[in-house]
Amino acid sequence: MNKKILLFSPALALGLVALSAGPAMADHASGSYGTSLDAINNSGASGEVWVEVDGTMATVTLNASGLAETFNGSPYPHVQHIHVGAQGTCPDMSADTNGDGIISTTEGAPFYGGIGTTLSLGDAGKGPETGVDLTVAPSGSTTQYKETFELNQETQDALEAGTAVVVVHGLDPATQPEAGTSSPSDLVPELPLAATSPALCGSLDVMPAGGAATGVTTAETTGGSDMGMLALGGVLAAAAVGGGALLVRRSATAGR
Repeated sequence: MNKKILLFSPALALGLVALSAGPAMADHASGSYGTSLDAINNSGASGEVWVEVDGTMATVTLNASGLAETFNGSPYPHVQHIHVGAQGTCPDMSADTNGDGIISTTEGAPFYGGIGTTLSLGDAGKGPETGVDLTVAPSGSTTQYKETFELNQETQDALEAGTAVVVVHGLDPATQPEAGTSSPSDLVPELPLAATSPALCGSLDVMPAGGAATGVTTAETTGGSDMGMLALGGVLAAAAVGGGALLVRRSATAGR
């Protein structure tokens, strides 16, 4: 399979930075939240996530397995976010309004909303401005993620309102209906549909006092290898801000 990837649209990056700006934060979302992450689009993946909020600081732990493993010989990057501003739910197949067998990014957005927080690695920014940065996305088929950072106002508001949803993106086209590779992305025609669609989703709920055991004791992540040649995740932010994209070209080999 030949692949050609190009990153563009500074306007998108500027739009995301603008979204991350806002007034001084309140700490009204303090508490514990969690959910299981269920497969979307026959991804075969599963996971779980916990969010512990203390004042304006949050510790997020996310374990996932069964995700798409490789892309062009490197670990497949899976951009992951806390989405906000919509119904606070995960889509089912009724969201597949065009009947192609895949819930696209824009078909899912009315349910889970746009990017509130990017669950990126290390010191990378955790706002929407890093939603397109594949070099700081966990990668590979299995990930263990644990990071502590300041939580922005939009995500705190969504947690308090019960409308925060965790979504992990990126599908293996081989597990998808024919539209995954033969149909263009609903966001950018040059993209294969599978590359822009959600793989895992879970609505964050308030947990009992004291939270839940996470099974992760260190701030450890798998993946995060140099993915500068990959930029397919950029389109995922388009659902939050509109415009701009990341180009991915694929042509299947004979017999695929």
